[in-house]
Amino acid sequence: MSVNDTAHSDNSAWNRQVYHRLKLALSLGLRRQIFLAVCDDLHLRNQVAARLHSTLAYPVGQVLYQPADGQESSTPAYPRLVTLRLNLNEPNPIEQINQWLHDYPPPVVGASKDAPGRPLPIPTFQIVGVEQLTKQSVASQRLFLHFLRLSEEYFSAQESSRFLESSVLLWVSRPWLSAIQQSAPQFWRWRTGVFVFAGEPTPTTQNTSHPERFPSSKSLNLEKLEKSILDDLAIEKEVTTTVGTELEFREGLDFPGQTLANHANLKDDSSDSIVQELTNQQKQPEIRSNQVDNSSLSALSHVSQELIDLVLATIKTITNLESEDEWQVKELLLEIEKLHSQKASGEMLAAAYHQLGNLYRLHIEQGQPTLENLMVAIIAYQEAITYDENSPQMPDTLNDLGTLYWMLSRTPPNVEEGKTYIEQGIEFYQLALKMISPETHLDTYARIQNNLGTAYGDLAKFASPAENWQEAVVAYGEALRYRMVESDPLKYAACQNNLGTAYWHLAQYNQPVVHLKKAIAAYQQALAHYNPQAEPLKYGMIQNNIGTAYWNLAQYEQPGENLQLAIDVYNEALKYRTPAHVPSACAATQNNLGTAYWHLANFAQTPKEARQKLLQLCIHAYEEAVALANSLGSASLSFDLFATHNNLGLAHYQLVTDNTFNGDKAVRSQHLEAALDNHLLALNGLSKQPEAYQTTFAYVVKTVRAFHNELGIQGQNLALSKVPGHLLAEILPKL
Repeated sequence: MSVNDTAHSDNSAWNRQVYHRLKLALSLGLRRQIFLAVCDDLHLRNQVAARLHSTLAYPVGQVLYQPADGQESSTPAYPRLVTLRLNLNEPNPIEQINQWLHDYPPPVVGASKDAPGRPLPIPTFQIVGVEQLTKQSVASQRLFLHFLRLSEEYFSAQESSRFLESSVLLWVSRPWLSAIQQSAPQFWRWRTGVFVFAGEPTPTTQNTSHPERFPSSKSLNLEKLEKSILDDLAIEKEVTTTVGTELEFREGLDFPGQTLANHANLKDDSSDSIVQELTNQQKQPEIRSNQVDNSSLSALSHVSQELIDLVLATIKTITNLESEDEWQVKELLLEIEKLHSQKASGEMLAAAYHQLGNLYRLHIEQGQPTLENLMVAIIAYQEAITYDENSPQMPDTLNDLGTLYWMLSRTPPNVEEGKTYIEQGIEFYQLALKMISPETHLDTYARIQNNLGTAYGDLAKFASPAENWQEAVVAYGEALRYRMVESDPLKYAACQNNLGTAYWHLAQYNQPVVHLKKAIAAYQQALAHYNPQAEPLKYGMIQNNIGTAYWNLAQYEQPGENLQLAIDVYNEALKYRTPAHVPSACAATQNNLGTAYWHLANFAQTPKEARQKLLQLCIHAYEEAVALANSLGSASLSFDLFATHNNLGLAHYQLVTDNTFNGDKAVRSQHLEAALDNHLLALNGLSKQPEAYQTTFAYVVKTVRAFHNELGIQGQNLALSKVPGHLLAEILPKL
């Protein structure tokens, strides 16, 4: 998806968000990181690269170190960020970085007679000019990709040259991003993050004989800048079914059901004194909202216009925004404007922006995850971390941002941009994890790992499902190492359920037996910590998940035993998934149960005398599912109702045509009529699915023939009387 297709109508707003994320990632000073910045607009690229350089190369108003013992030092200030243009004659960025470090080694500071001193940190390097390779020979282009492939030894070595002792930012255009993915996959796998800027492609016509001059940073304007899990599964060439469970692992996500961050221990701002100062200022009566109209907010000069417009939109549209909340929102915007005007400290500005984000996060948690609310919270938090990158609550804020972006991926009209937003959420989670350790932030670390697993699971819907589900398994496993069952058994159980679901999905791509057994084990661990009386719905949900895993396992080994286990577990789930409490979930489990009965009835080793009983149980379960579905409407279903009608028709047909059936003609007629009615219902709903339509049409013809075989010509006439007239001309020649 092109970033130009994003729902953001203003590219500068999008680019501003990407810039802040990129700046934050580079500011962390981590070692051995590879970042890719994607930008087709070379003018924008030059502006952003210049802004990064001016902001990060040297701290504003100070040098990077203090002279020892108050004495002057003749050592010049050493940059934190170095910008290099790719050498088109020898396009080896690794060698260029090593050569720069050879020519400009980090100076040693703080040396004395008693101490050897310490070298300053190795800078981060940003590489520009890759797009100019497009004008070079094919050999030069291949050579660049060859050098990237050779970089594997640097990544895998415990100690290498100075390359990657810090971070590398490689600026590329979209075509070069695709070339790297395809031709340098190892380099691509080692990436830490990809930052995509919006902008139209610029022809590469610059004069490459002269170094590119970056414009002054002052010219930049960046500041305003469950459906069924088994759909279309064929069963022994005859039944197309959906086992219809929604495997509700989303319940394990810490937001919005519980918290975005650890609110029990989370301060609203970076320090008590700042909170108190802001609170005191906000209590002043002269700036109450009844004295602040919307036009005065629009006139604010320091707060971004995008943020103001979004806030005003929420005030107009949120039905539960009470007057006190509206006052707080307007007051916070005025306070932020005042702090900007007074050139307040970064900590003060961060605290104010953070309070604004918290206020909107509260509305989101209370059931208002609108696009506008999410965007205000995101922008406010991103402003907060921009102004105070050393805040002790930075990991929690990054976690909140990750979850807000995850929610944004599921908020209309952004569903089509879901992949981009989920990837952004993952980047925030990963940044948060790099700032903490489980030893110092036990609960936060476990929560972020759990959320990271959920985000990878959603990303698997868009790309690389096997790889992303494997990442989800790793994240959930890491969360469970530190999410102690003794301290919070319900969170532990939810995470085990998440892990089971990740294993279930992974089994669809590789090692099915191994992963399905691990899924069952994880689900059973979750089940052990849910009390069926206290948590009946979650208990029933996990029983349903276990049943589906056994159903899948039966396709690979011990079908009779595993199908019976699935049936037993589905029946247990139905004790808690009742029509009165959760009719849609009950319908899904009944549908699953019917499919398991059908499989066991058709298992070769099932005794003939048991087949009739199993088919009758199958029919009963499907009929329960259909009845509940009809009372609910298809919109609330997690399984394909037309497939269920087909399956129900086949079960009636099999029951009658089985040689052990001993019913009289009236009973035979009842079952055949039920079979035909269900197939016709399915056929009516499949008119826009040609392949499924033809399969169901064949079932109709087969059932009409059975009427003749079982009940004679009168039976056939009865069947034909039920068939819509427009189908008769096509059916009669086939009889």
